[in-house]
Amino acid sequence: MTARTPAGAGEPLVPTVPGVSDPDLLRAAFEAATEAMLLCAAGENTVLMANAEARRLVSGLEPGQDLATAPLPALTRATAENADSFRCEHDGRCVYGMRRDLDDGHYAWFLRDHTEEREREAALEVERSRTAFLAEAGRRLSASLHVRRCTRTTVELAVAHLADAAVVILPANRRQSAWTRLVPDRPIEEGTLRENRLADVPGLLEALGGFPPIPSRWLDASQVPEWLFPADLGPIRALLVTPLPGNAEPAGALILARRGSATEFAAEDELLARVFATRAGAAISAAMLYREQVDTTAVLQADLLPPTLPEPDGFELTGSYQAAREALRIGGDFYDVFGPVGDNTDTVIALGDVCGTGPEAAVLTGKVRQTLRALRLVRAGPEEMLKVLNEALLQSSRQHRFVTMVVGSINRIEHGRVRLELATGGHPAPLVLRNDGTVEEVPTSGTLIGVMRRTVVRPAQVELAPGELCMLYSDGLTEARGGPSGVEQYGEDRLRQALAGCRGMPGVAAVERIRQLVSDWVNGGNQDDIAMLVVRAPARTPLSLRGGGIPNTSPFMVAARGGERRGRARS
Repeated sequence: MTARTPAGAGEPLVPTVPGVSDPDLLRAAFEAATEAMLLCAAGENTVLMANAEARRLVSGLEPGQDLATAPLPALTRATAENADSFRCEHDGRCVYGMRRDLDDGHYAWFLRDHTEEREREAALEVERSRTAFLAEAGRRLSASLHVRRCTRTTVELAVAHLADAAVVILPANRRQSAWTRLVPDRPIEEGTLRENRLADVPGLLEALGGFPPIPSRWLDASQVPEWLFPADLGPIRALLVTPLPGNAEPAGALILARRGSATEFAAEDELLARVFATRAGAAISAAMLYREQVDTTAVLQADLLPPTLPEPDGFELTGSYQAAREALRIGGDFYDVFGPVGDNTDTVIALGDVCGTGPEAAVLTGKVRQTLRALRLVRAGPEEMLKVLNEALLQSSRQHRFVTMVVGSINRIEHGRVRLELATGGHPAPLVLRNDGTVEEVPTSGTLIGVMRRTVVRPAQVELAPGELCMLYSDGLTEARGGPSGVEQYGEDRLRQALAGCRGMPGVAAVERIRQLVSDWVNGGNQDDIAMLVVRAPARTPLSLRGGGIPNTSPFMVAARGGERRGRARS
Protein backbone atom coordinates (compact mmCIF):
# COMPACT_ATOMS: atom_id res chain seq x y z
CA MET A 1 0.00 0.00 0.00
CA THR A 2 1.65 3.22 -1.16
CA ALA A 3 -1.07 5.89 -0.92
CA ARG A 4 -4.43 6.54 0.63
CA THR A 5 -7.64 7.40 -1.17
CA PRO A 6 -9.31 10.60 0.16
CA ALA A 7 -12.54 9.75 1.90
CA GLY A 8 -15.71 11.67 1.93
CA ALA A 9 -17.18 13.28 5.00
CA GLY A 10 -17.50 10.77 7.78
CA GLU A 11 -15.82 8.01 5.81
CA PRO A 12 -12.51 6.46 6.81
CA LEU A 13 -9.40 6.58 4.76
CA VAL A 14 -9.03 3.46 2.70
CA PRO A 15 -5.50 2.42 1.73
CA THR A 16 -4.71 2.07 -1.92
CA VAL A 17 -3.24 -1.11 -3.34
CA PRO A 18 -1.15 -1.06 -6.53
CA GLY A 19 -3.37 -2.37 -9.32
CA VAL A 20 -6.57 -1.98 -7.26
CA SER A 21 -8.23 1.44 -7.75
CA ASP A 22 -11.69 0.74 -6.34
CA PRO A 23 -11.99 1.44 -2.57
CA ASP A 24 -15.25 -0.52 -2.51
CA LEU A 25 -13.34 -3.68 -3.38
CA LEU A 26 -11.08 -3.19 -0.37
CA ARG A 27 -14.09 -2.55 1.85
CA ALA A 28 -15.69 -5.73 0.53
CA ALA A 29 -12.55 -7.73 1.33
CA PHE A 30 -12.44 -6.25 4.82
CA GLU A 31 -16.10 -7.07 5.34
CA ALA A 32 -15.71 -10.66 4.12
CA ALA A 33 -12.78 -11.50 6.46
CA THR A 34 -13.56 -14.45 8.76
CA GLU A 35 -11.70 -12.87 11.66
CA ALA A 36 -13.39 -10.05 13.55
CA MET A 37 -11.55 -6.80 12.83
CA LEU A 38 -11.95 -3.19 13.90
CA LEU A 39 -10.19 -0.29 12.10
CA CYS A 40 -9.81 2.58 14.57
CA ALA A 41 -8.56 6.18 14.50
CA ALA A 42 -5.64 6.61 16.85
CA GLY A 43 -6.40 10.09 18.06
CA GLU A 44 -10.08 9.84 18.83
CA ASN A 45 -10.14 6.04 19.46
CA THR A 46 -13.11 5.91 17.11
CA VAL A 47 -14.21 2.84 15.22
CA LEU A 48 -13.80 3.62 11.55
CA MET A 49 -14.73 0.19 10.22
CA ALA A 50 -16.15 -3.00 11.82
CA ASN A 51 -16.58 -6.06 9.64
CA ALA A 52 -19.50 -8.47 9.84
CA GLU A 53 -17.65 -11.01 12.03
CA ALA A 54 -16.87 -8.22 14.59
CA ARG A 55 -20.50 -7.11 14.64
CA ARG A 56 -21.65 -10.71 15.11
CA LEU A 57 -19.20 -11.37 17.95
CA VAL A 58 -19.88 -8.05 19.75
CA SER A 59 -23.47 -7.02 19.29
CA GLY A 60 -23.96 -3.24 19.06
CA LEU A 61 -20.46 -2.49 17.78
CA GLU A 62 -20.79 -0.12 14.79
CA PRO A 63 -18.51 2.24 12.74
CA GLY A 64 -18.26 5.75 14.13
CA GLN A 65 -18.57 4.48 17.72
CA ASP A 66 -16.21 5.76 20.40
CA LEU A 67 -14.35 2.86 22.00
CA ALA A 68 -14.91 4.49 25.38
CA THR A 69 -18.59 3.58 25.04
CA ALA A 70 -18.11 0.28 23.22
CA PRO A 71 -20.40 -2.59 24.28
CA LEU A 72 -17.31 -4.62 25.14
CA PRO A 73 -15.96 -3.34 28.51
CA ALA A 74 -12.69 -5.23 28.19
CA LEU A 75 -12.03 -3.48 24.85
CA THR A 76 -12.75 -0.12 26.44
CA ARG A 77 -10.30 -0.81 29.30
CA ALA A 78 -7.61 -2.10 26.97
CA THR A 79 -7.93 1.03 24.79
CA ALA A 80 -7.80 3.35 27.78
CA GLU A 81 -4.72 1.55 29.17
CA ASN A 82 -3.12 1.38 25.71
CA ALA A 83 -2.83 -2.40 26.16
CA ASP A 84 -1.89 -4.73 23.35
CA SER A 85 -4.40 -7.48 24.20
CA PHE A 86 -7.25 -8.51 26.44
CA ARG A 87 -9.30 -11.59 27.26
CA CYS A 88 -12.83 -11.59 28.64
CA GLU A 89 -16.22 -13.28 28.83
CA HIS A 90 -18.94 -11.65 26.72
CA ASP A 91 -22.44 -13.01 26.22
CA GLY A 92 -21.29 -16.50 27.20
CA ARG A 93 -18.35 -16.45 24.83
CA CYS A 94 -14.63 -16.22 25.49
CA VAL A 95 -13.26 -13.25 23.50
CA TYR A 96 -9.59 -12.57 22.92
CA GLY A 97 -8.46 -9.22 21.46
CA MET A 98 -5.11 -8.25 19.95
CA ARG A 99 -4.10 -4.71 18.84
CA ARG A 100 -1.81 -3.91 15.89
CA ASP A 101 -0.68 -0.38 14.94
CA LEU A 102 -1.07 0.35 11.19
CA ASP A 103 0.42 3.87 10.94
CA ASP A 104 0.63 6.99 13.04
CA GLY A 105 -3.07 7.68 12.72
CA HIS A 106 -4.65 4.23 12.63
CA TYR A 107 -4.61 0.89 14.45
CA ALA A 108 -6.63 -2.30 14.26
CA TRP A 109 -8.19 -4.65 16.82
CA PHE A 110 -8.37 -8.33 15.88
CA LEU A 111 -11.01 -10.15 17.92
CA ARG A 112 -11.17 -13.93 18.19
CA ASP A 113 -13.76 -16.25 19.67
CA HIS A 114 -11.80 -18.70 21.90
CA THR A 115 -14.88 -20.38 23.35
CA GLU A 116 -14.39 -23.71 21.59
CA GLU A 117 -10.69 -23.68 22.28
CA ARG A 118 -11.35 -23.04 25.95
CA GLU A 119 -13.91 -25.84 26.02
CA ARG A 120 -11.40 -28.18 24.41
CA GLU A 121 -8.81 -27.19 27.01
CA ALA A 122 -11.32 -27.72 29.80
CA ALA A 123 -12.31 -31.10 28.37
CA LEU A 124 -8.66 -32.04 28.09
CA GLU A 125 -8.05 -31.03 31.69
CA VAL A 126 -11.05 -33.07 32.82
CA GLU A 127 -9.78 -36.06 30.88
CA ARG A 128 -6.34 -35.65 32.40
CA SER A 129 -7.82 -35.55 35.89
CA ARG A 130 -9.90 -38.64 35.18
CA THR A 131 -6.88 -40.45 33.80
CA ALA A 132 -4.88 -39.49 36.87
CA PHE A 133 -7.74 -40.69 39.08
CA LEU A 134 -7.92 -44.06 37.33
CA ALA A 135 -4.13 -44.41 37.48
CA GLU A 136 -4.20 -43.72 41.22
CA ALA A 137 -7.06 -46.18 41.63
CA GLY A 138 -5.19 -48.89 39.76
CA ARG A 139 -2.04 -48.31 41.79
CA ARG A 140 -3.76 -48.33 45.18
CA LEU A 141 -6.15 -51.17 44.45
CA SER A 142 -3.42 -53.42 43.10
CA ALA A 143 -1.25 -52.86 46.18
CA SER A 144 -3.16 -55.33 48.35
CA LEU A 145 -4.71 -58.80 48.18
CA HIS A 146 -6.73 -58.18 51.33
CA VAL A 147 -10.51 -57.93 50.75
CA ARG A 148 -11.13 -55.48 53.57
CA ARG A 149 -8.34 -53.15 52.44
CA CYS A 150 -9.61 -53.23 48.86
CA THR A 151 -13.15 -52.29 49.87
CA ARG A 152 -11.91 -49.49 52.11
CA THR A 153 -9.70 -48.16 49.32
CA THR A 154 -12.66 -48.29 46.94
CA VAL A 155 -14.91 -46.08 49.08
CA GLU A 156 -12.03 -43.70 49.82
CA LEU A 157 -11.35 -43.17 46.11
CA ALA A 158 -15.05 -42.91 45.27
CA VAL A 159 -15.70 -40.17 47.85
CA ALA A 160 -12.57 -38.28 46.81
CA HIS A 161 -13.42 -38.22 43.09
CA LEU A 162 -16.97 -39.37 42.31
CA ALA A 163 -19.55 -38.68 45.00
CA ASP A 164 -20.31 -37.29 48.44
CA ALA A 165 -20.85 -40.74 49.96
CA ALA A 166 -20.06 -44.29 48.88
CA VAL A 167 -20.96 -47.80 49.98
CA VAL A 168 -19.49 -51.12 48.82
CA ILE A 169 -21.71 -54.15 49.37
CA LEU A 170 -20.27 -57.63 48.82
CA PRO A 171 -22.28 -60.65 47.63
CA ALA A 172 -24.23 -62.49 50.31
CA ASN A 173 -22.41 -65.24 52.19
CA ARG A 174 -24.60 -67.37 54.47
CA ARG A 175 -27.41 -64.84 53.96
CA GLN A 176 -25.23 -61.97 55.18
CA SER A 177 -23.62 -59.26 53.03
CA ALA A 178 -20.62 -57.34 54.27
CA TRP A 179 -20.65 -53.60 53.61
CA THR A 180 -18.14 -50.74 53.82
CA ARG A 181 -19.31 -47.08 53.92
CA LEU A 182 -17.68 -43.68 53.87
CA VAL A 183 -19.51 -40.38 54.33
CA PRO A 184 -18.07 -36.89 54.94
CA ASP A 185 -16.70 -36.07 58.38
CA ARG A 186 -16.85 -39.70 59.51
CA PRO A 187 -14.38 -42.57 59.60
CA ILE A 188 -14.93 -45.59 57.40
CA GLU A 189 -17.72 -47.80 58.76
CA GLU A 190 -18.11 -51.55 58.25
CA GLY A 191 -20.76 -54.10 59.05
CA THR A 192 -23.01 -56.87 57.77
CA LEU A 193 -26.46 -56.75 56.27
CA ARG A 194 -29.15 -59.41 56.01
CA GLU A 195 -29.69 -60.62 52.49
CA ASN A 196 -33.41 -59.77 52.51
CA ARG A 197 -32.59 -56.07 53.06
CA LEU A 198 -30.72 -55.76 49.76
CA ALA A 199 -33.96 -55.25 47.83
CA ASP A 200 -34.59 -52.02 49.75
CA VAL A 201 -31.97 -50.18 47.66
CA PRO A 202 -33.11 -49.35 44.10
CA GLY A 203 -31.01 -51.22 41.54
CA LEU A 204 -28.88 -53.08 44.11
CA LEU A 205 -30.15 -56.60 43.41
CA GLU A 206 -29.61 -56.05 39.68
CA ALA A 207 -26.04 -54.85 40.30
CA LEU A 208 -25.23 -57.80 42.55
CA GLY A 209 -26.70 -60.07 39.89
CA GLY A 210 -24.25 -58.79 37.31
CA PHE A 211 -26.76 -56.84 35.21
CA PRO A 212 -25.65 -53.59 33.50
CA PRO A 213 -25.99 -50.52 35.74
CA ILE A 214 -29.30 -48.69 35.71
CA PRO A 215 -28.86 -45.02 34.65
CA SER A 216 -28.93 -42.64 37.59
CA ARG A 217 -31.85 -40.66 36.17
CA TRP A 218 -34.02 -43.78 36.38
CA LEU A 219 -33.34 -44.28 40.10
CA ASP A 220 -35.51 -42.43 42.59
CA ALA A 221 -33.10 -41.17 45.26
CA SER A 222 -36.02 -40.55 47.60
CA GLN A 223 -36.48 -44.32 47.89
CA VAL A 224 -33.08 -44.80 49.56
CA PRO A 225 -33.67 -46.64 52.86
CA GLU A 226 -32.75 -44.87 56.06
CA TRP A 227 -30.20 -47.51 57.06
CA LEU A 228 -28.07 -46.98 53.94
CA PHE A 229 -26.74 -43.53 54.91
CA PRO A 230 -26.74 -41.67 58.25
CA ALA A 231 -29.39 -39.02 58.72
CA ASP A 232 -26.88 -36.19 59.16
CA LEU A 233 -25.71 -36.67 55.56
CA GLY A 234 -28.80 -34.78 54.43
CA PRO A 235 -31.22 -35.55 51.60
CA ILE A 236 -29.84 -37.63 48.73
CA ARG A 237 -30.50 -35.94 45.40
CA ALA A 238 -28.72 -38.35 43.02
CA LEU A 239 -28.05 -42.08 43.33
CA LEU A 240 -25.91 -44.39 41.20
CA VAL A 241 -25.64 -48.15 41.73
CA THR A 242 -22.87 -49.83 39.74
CA PRO A 243 -21.85 -53.50 39.73
CA LEU A 244 -18.30 -54.42 40.62
CA PRO A 245 -17.37 -56.95 37.92
CA GLY A 246 -15.36 -59.89 39.18
CA ASN A 247 -13.97 -63.17 37.92
CA ALA A 248 -16.96 -64.81 36.15
CA GLU A 249 -19.32 -63.38 38.79
CA PRO A 250 -19.85 -59.95 40.39
CA ALA A 251 -17.53 -59.05 43.23
CA GLY A 252 -20.13 -56.74 44.74
CA ALA A 253 -21.82 -53.41 44.08
CA LEU A 254 -20.78 -49.78 44.46
CA ILE A 255 -23.42 -47.27 45.61
CA LEU A 256 -22.65 -43.58 45.02
CA ALA A 257 -24.72 -40.72 46.41
CA ARG A 258 -24.67 -36.98 45.87
CA ARG A 259 -26.46 -34.42 48.00
CA GLY A 260 -27.53 -30.87 47.22
CA SER A 261 -30.26 -29.38 45.06
CA ALA A 262 -28.36 -29.16 41.76
CA THR A 263 -26.36 -32.36 41.76
CA GLU A 264 -26.75 -35.19 39.28
CA PHE A 265 -24.68 -37.87 37.62
CA ALA A 266 -24.00 -36.88 34.04
CA ALA A 267 -23.35 -39.47 31.36
CA GLU A 268 -19.62 -38.81 31.65
CA ASP A 269 -19.79 -39.32 35.42
CA GLU A 270 -21.57 -42.64 35.01
CA LEU A 271 -19.02 -43.79 32.45
CA LEU A 272 -16.15 -42.88 34.77
CA ALA A 273 -17.86 -44.67 37.64
CA ARG A 274 -18.23 -47.82 35.54
CA VAL A 275 -14.57 -47.80 34.53
CA PHE A 276 -13.54 -47.29 38.17
CA ALA A 277 -15.93 -50.02 39.30
CA THR A 278 -14.36 -52.41 36.81
CA ARG A 279 -10.94 -51.87 38.34
CA ALA A 280 -12.24 -52.01 41.89
CA GLY A 281 -14.17 -55.19 41.13
CA ALA A 282 -11.11 -56.85 39.63
CA ALA A 283 -9.06 -56.00 42.74
CA ILE A 284 -11.75 -57.20 45.16
CA SER A 285 -12.29 -60.37 43.14
CA ALA A 286 -8.55 -61.11 43.15
CA ALA A 287 -8.45 -60.53 46.90
CA MET A 288 -11.42 -62.88 47.40
CA LEU A 289 -9.77 -65.56 45.29
CA TYR A 290 -6.54 -65.16 47.22
CA ARG A 291 -8.43 -65.44 50.53
CA GLU A 292 -10.11 -68.64 49.34
CA GLN A 293 -6.74 -70.08 48.32
CA VAL A 294 -5.20 -69.11 51.64
CA ASP A 295 -8.09 -70.69 53.54
CA THR A 296 -7.82 -73.86 51.47
CA THR A 297 -4.07 -73.98 51.94
CA ALA A 298 -4.48 -73.47 55.68
CA VAL A 299 -6.88 -76.41 55.88
CA LEU A 300 -4.50 -78.64 53.92
CA GLN A 301 -1.48 -77.48 55.91
CA ALA A 302 -3.24 -78.15 59.18
CA ASP A 303 -3.34 -81.84 58.26
CA LEU A 304 0.18 -81.90 56.85
CA LEU A 305 1.99 -80.03 59.61
CA PRO A 306 3.74 -82.05 62.32
CA PRO A 307 1.27 -83.12 65.03
CA THR A 308 1.13 -81.87 68.57
CA LEU A 309 3.14 -84.42 70.47
CA PRO A 310 1.43 -86.32 73.29
CA GLU A 311 2.82 -86.48 76.82
CA PRO A 312 2.99 -90.21 77.54
CA ASP A 313 3.85 -91.63 80.95
CA GLY A 314 7.36 -92.95 81.34
CA PHE A 315 9.19 -91.08 78.55
CA GLU A 316 9.48 -87.67 76.89
CA LEU A 317 8.82 -86.79 73.24
CA THR A 318 10.22 -83.62 71.64
CA GLY A 319 9.96 -82.72 67.97
CA SER A 320 11.20 -79.97 65.68
CA TYR A 321 10.42 -79.26 62.05
CA GLN A 322 11.72 -76.53 59.76
CA ALA A 323 10.59 -76.40 56.12
CA ALA A 324 12.99 -75.37 53.38
CA ARG A 325 10.39 -72.78 52.28
CA GLU A 326 9.43 -70.72 55.30
CA ALA A 327 6.36 -69.30 53.54
CA LEU A 328 4.97 -72.76 52.81
CA ARG A 329 5.60 -74.22 56.29
CA ILE A 330 5.33 -77.75 54.92
CA GLY A 331 7.66 -79.90 52.89
CA GLY A 332 9.04 -83.39 52.42
CA ASP A 333 10.29 -84.10 55.95
CA PHE A 334 7.84 -85.21 58.61
CA TYR A 335 7.39 -87.00 61.88
CA ASP A 336 4.37 -88.53 63.53
CA VAL A 337 3.39 -90.31 66.74
CA PHE A 338 0.73 -93.01 67.09
CA GLY A 339 -0.47 -93.87 70.57
CA PRO A 340 -1.50 -97.25 72.00
CA VAL A 341 -4.19 -99.18 70.11
CA GLY A 342 -6.36 -101.78 71.82
CA ASP A 343 -4.26 -104.18 73.85
CA ASN A 344 -1.01 -102.75 72.51
CA THR A 345 0.54 -100.46 75.09
CA ASP A 346 3.45 -99.32 72.95
CA THR A 347 3.73 -95.96 71.22
CA VAL A 348 4.85 -95.87 67.58
CA ILE A 349 6.96 -93.02 66.23
CA ALA A 350 7.95 -92.32 62.64
CA LEU A 351 10.26 -89.81 60.99
CA GLY A 352 10.75 -89.68 57.24
CA ASP A 353 12.04 -87.75 54.28
CA VAL A 354 10.10 -87.69 51.01
CA CYS A 355 12.10 -87.12 47.83
CA GLY A 356 11.96 -83.42 46.94
CA THR A 357 10.55 -80.35 48.65
CA GLY A 358 7.54 -78.10 48.38
CA PRO A 359 3.87 -78.91 47.69
CA GLU A 360 4.39 -82.16 45.75
CA ALA A 361 6.55 -83.59 48.51
CA ALA A 362 4.03 -82.42 51.10
CA VAL A 363 1.19 -84.23 49.30
CA LEU A 364 3.15 -87.49 49.29
CA THR A 365 4.03 -86.89 52.93
CA GLY A 366 0.32 -86.77 53.75
CA LYS A 367 -0.26 -90.06 51.93
CA VAL A 368 2.61 -91.75 53.77
CA ARG A 369 1.39 -90.55 57.14
CA GLN A 370 -2.16 -91.76 56.48
CA THR A 371 -0.82 -95.15 55.38
CA LEU A 372 1.22 -95.44 58.57
CA ARG A 373 -1.81 -94.49 60.66
CA ALA A 374 -3.88 -97.20 59.00
CA LEU A 375 -1.11 -99.78 59.54
CA ARG A 376 -0.95 -98.77 63.17
CA LEU A 377 -4.65 -99.52 63.57
CA VAL A 378 -4.03 -103.10 62.40
CA ARG A 379 -1.19 -103.35 64.94
CA ALA A 380 1.62 -103.67 62.39
CA GLY A 381 5.15 -103.46 63.80
CA PRO A 382 7.91 -101.12 62.54
CA GLU A 383 9.41 -103.67 60.12
CA GLU A 384 6.03 -104.64 58.67
CA MET A 385 5.04 -100.99 58.31
CA LEU A 386 8.04 -100.27 56.10
CA LYS A 387 7.43 -103.31 53.89
CA VAL A 388 3.73 -102.56 53.36
CA LEU A 389 4.49 -98.89 52.70
CA ASN A 390 7.05 -99.94 50.09
CA GLU A 391 4.37 -101.94 48.25
CA ALA A 392 1.92 -99.03 48.46
CA LEU A 393 4.37 -96.57 46.95
CA LEU A 394 5.33 -98.94 44.15
CA GLN A 395 1.68 -99.26 43.16
CA SER A 396 1.12 -95.50 43.07
CA SER A 397 1.30 -93.55 39.80
CA ARG A 398 4.29 -91.45 40.90
CA GLN A 399 6.95 -94.12 40.65
CA HIS A 400 9.77 -91.60 40.62
CA ARG A 401 9.02 -90.63 44.21
CA PHE A 402 10.60 -92.47 47.11
CA VAL A 403 10.83 -92.15 50.87
CA THR A 404 13.45 -92.73 53.52
CA MET A 405 12.11 -93.46 56.96
CA VAL A 406 12.73 -94.69 60.45
CA VAL A 407 9.90 -96.24 62.46
CA GLY A 408 10.11 -97.13 66.14
CA SER A 409 8.05 -98.76 68.84
CA ILE A 410 8.47 -97.42 72.40
CA ASN A 411 7.79 -99.39 75.57
CA ARG A 412 8.43 -98.61 79.21
CA ILE A 413 10.27 -101.27 81.15
CA GLU A 414 11.46 -101.68 84.73
CA HIS A 415 13.54 -99.18 86.70
CA GLY A 416 12.48 -96.18 84.58
CA ARG A 417 14.14 -97.50 81.46
CA VAL A 418 12.70 -97.23 77.95
CA ARG A 419 13.01 -99.81 75.16
CA LEU A 420 12.85 -98.84 71.49
CA GLU A 421 12.51 -101.24 68.55
CA LEU A 422 13.70 -99.34 65.50
CA ALA A 423 13.58 -100.10 61.77
CA THR A 424 14.86 -97.90 58.95
CA GLY A 425 14.43 -97.78 55.22
CA GLY A 426 17.32 -95.92 53.56
CA HIS A 427 17.32 -93.37 56.38
CA PRO A 428 20.15 -92.13 58.64
CA ALA A 429 20.36 -94.33 61.72
CA PRO A 430 19.14 -92.74 64.98
CA LEU A 431 21.73 -91.56 67.53
CA VAL A 432 21.72 -92.34 71.24
CA LEU A 433 23.20 -90.01 73.86
CA ARG A 434 24.36 -91.84 76.98
CA ASN A 435 24.66 -90.40 80.45
CA ASP A 436 28.45 -90.38 80.18
CA GLY A 437 28.29 -88.14 77.09
CA THR A 438 29.06 -90.80 74.50
CA VAL A 439 27.03 -90.87 71.29
CA GLU A 440 26.16 -94.21 69.72
CA GLU A 441 24.57 -95.04 66.40
CA VAL A 442 21.72 -97.55 66.46
CA PRO A 443 22.76 -100.53 64.25
CA THR A 444 19.69 -100.59 62.02
CA SER A 445 19.57 -100.29 58.25
CA GLY A 446 17.31 -100.92 55.26
CA THR A 447 16.67 -100.15 51.60
CA LEU A 448 14.87 -97.10 50.22
CA ILE A 449 11.08 -97.21 50.42
CA GLY A 450 9.30 -97.10 47.07
CA VAL A 451 12.23 -98.10 44.83
CA MET A 452 12.54 -101.91 44.70
CA ARG A 453 9.97 -104.66 44.97
CA ARG A 454 11.97 -106.51 47.55
CA THR A 455 12.88 -104.38 50.50
CA VAL A 456 15.40 -105.36 53.15
CA VAL A 457 14.92 -104.12 56.72
CA ARG A 458 17.33 -104.87 59.56
CA PRO A 459 15.67 -103.76 62.82
CA ALA A 460 17.47 -103.13 66.07
CA GLN A 461 16.57 -102.76 69.73
CA VAL A 462 17.89 -100.12 72.08
CA GLU A 463 17.32 -99.36 75.74
CA LEU A 464 17.55 -95.95 77.36
CA ALA A 465 18.48 -95.53 80.98
CA PRO A 466 16.96 -92.59 82.89
CA GLY A 467 18.36 -89.33 81.48
CA GLU A 468 19.43 -90.85 78.14
CA LEU A 469 17.87 -89.96 74.81
CA CYS A 470 17.55 -91.24 71.26
CA MET A 471 17.37 -88.75 68.39
CA LEU A 472 15.74 -89.43 65.01
CA TYR A 473 16.62 -86.87 62.35
CA SER A 474 16.44 -86.20 58.61
CA ASP A 475 19.46 -85.76 56.35
CA GLY A 476 18.65 -82.05 56.01
CA LEU A 477 20.38 -81.69 59.36
CA THR A 478 23.75 -83.16 58.32
CA GLU A 479 23.58 -81.81 54.76
CA ALA A 480 22.96 -78.20 55.79
CA ARG A 481 25.57 -76.14 53.96
CA GLY A 482 27.36 -73.18 55.48
CA GLY A 483 30.39 -72.60 57.64
CA PRO A 484 33.36 -70.44 56.63
CA SER A 485 33.11 -71.41 52.96
CA GLY A 486 29.33 -71.25 52.84
CA VAL A 487 29.12 -74.61 51.02
CA GLU A 488 30.51 -77.06 53.56
CA GLN A 489 28.06 -79.60 54.99
CA TYR A 490 27.35 -79.68 58.70
CA GLY A 491 28.15 -83.38 58.67
CA GLU A 492 27.69 -86.31 61.04
CA ASP A 493 30.79 -85.55 63.11
CA ARG A 494 29.58 -82.07 64.05
CA LEU A 495 26.14 -83.49 64.78
CA ARG A 496 27.62 -86.07 67.16
CA GLN A 497 29.69 -83.40 68.92
CA ALA A 498 26.63 -81.14 69.22
CA LEU A 499 24.57 -84.01 70.62
CA ALA A 500 27.30 -84.92 73.08
CA GLY A 501 27.17 -81.36 74.37
CA CYS A 502 23.50 -81.90 75.27
CA ARG A 503 24.37 -84.33 78.05
CA GLY A 504 22.00 -83.91 80.99
CA MET A 505 19.67 -81.58 79.09
CA PRO A 506 15.94 -82.16 78.78
CA GLY A 507 14.75 -83.17 75.33
CA VAL A 508 13.38 -79.71 74.56
CA ALA A 509 16.68 -78.03 75.39
CA ALA A 510 18.68 -80.57 73.40
CA VAL A 511 16.55 -80.14 70.27
CA GLU A 512 16.66 -76.35 70.52
CA ARG A 513 20.44 -76.33 70.99
CA ILE A 514 21.06 -78.49 67.92
CA ARG A 515 18.63 -76.45 65.87
CA GLN A 516 20.39 -73.23 66.85
CA LEU A 517 23.84 -74.65 66.05
CA VAL A 518 22.71 -75.70 62.59
CA SER A 519 21.04 -72.33 62.02
CA ASP A 520 24.29 -70.56 62.97
CA TRP A 521 26.17 -72.86 60.60
CA VAL A 522 23.85 -72.08 57.68
CA ASN A 523 23.82 -68.37 58.59
CA GLY A 524 20.74 -67.51 56.57
CA GLY A 525 21.65 -69.58 53.50
CA ASN A 526 19.47 -72.07 51.68
CA GLN A 527 18.80 -75.36 53.37
CA ASP A 528 16.72 -78.50 53.02
CA ASP A 529 13.78 -79.49 55.22
CA ILE A 530 14.95 -80.47 58.71
CA ALA A 531 13.04 -82.74 61.08
CA MET A 532 14.07 -84.02 64.51
CA LEU A 533 12.30 -86.27 67.01
CA VAL A 534 13.82 -87.04 70.40
CA VAL A 535 12.78 -89.82 72.80
CA ARG A 536 14.15 -89.42 76.31
CA ALA A 537 13.85 -91.52 79.42
CA PRO A 538 13.14 -89.10 82.26
CA ALA A 539 15.94 -88.68 84.77
CA ARG A 540 15.15 -89.88 88.26
CA THR A 541 16.65 -89.21 91.64
CA PRO A 542 19.40 -91.79 92.40
CA LEU A 543 18.45 -94.30 95.09
CA SER A 544 20.49 -94.32 98.33
CA LEU A 545 20.40 -98.10 98.46
CA ARG A 546 22.23 -100.57 96.23
CA GLY A 547 24.71 -98.01 94.98
CA GLY A 548 22.15 -95.58 93.55
CA GLY A 549 20.41 -97.99 91.22
CA ILE A 550 21.47 -100.04 88.21
CA PRO A 551 24.36 -98.79 86.09
CA ASN A 552 23.59 -97.05 82.77
CA THR A 553 25.50 -99.32 80.46
CA SER A 554 25.02 -99.61 76.73
CA PRO A 555 21.91 -101.60 75.67
CA PHE A 556 23.96 -103.17 72.93
CA MET A 557 25.80 -104.99 75.69
CA VAL A 558 22.63 -106.66 77.00
CA ALA A 559 23.36 -109.90 75.19
CA ALA A 560 26.99 -109.88 76.35
CA ARG A 561 25.94 -109.31 79.95
CA GLY A 562 23.59 -112.21 79.69
CA GLY A 563 26.44 -114.42 78.45
CA GLU A 564 28.67 -113.34 81.34
CA ARG A 565 25.96 -114.18 83.87
CA ARG A 566 25.47 -117.62 82.32
CA GLY A 567 29.26 -118.20 82.42
CA ARG A 568 29.47 -117.31 86.12
CA ALA A 569 26.53 -119.60 86.88
CA ARG A 570 28.25 -122.55 85.19
CA SER A 571 31.43 -121.93 87.12
